[in-house]
Amino acid sequence: MIIKYHSKFKKQYKKLDSKGKDQFRVRINLFESDPTNPKLRLHPLKGQYGGYWSINISGDLRALFYYESEAIVVFALIGTHSQLYG
Repeated sequence: MIIKYHSKFKKQYKKLDSKGKDQFRVRINLFESDPTNPKLRLHPLKGQYGGYWSINISGDLRALFYYESEAIVVFALIGTHSQLYG
């Protein structure tokens, strides 16, 4: 699996505190090794984010991605639940 990061994701990631960045690095490693791990709470989104998938980074932090192809994942957004959906 190839993982890419959208420019908007990179901007949002830079704004995270060090704890959020550390939590993301742990989860992305887990995602790479086992994308179906229940800790990720992986699920497809509907509505405005139809076609995107979400993984849980921490209690309120989420990362949204989409499949560019079968082998390429693009992380598009990262933020709290209210930042992303609210």
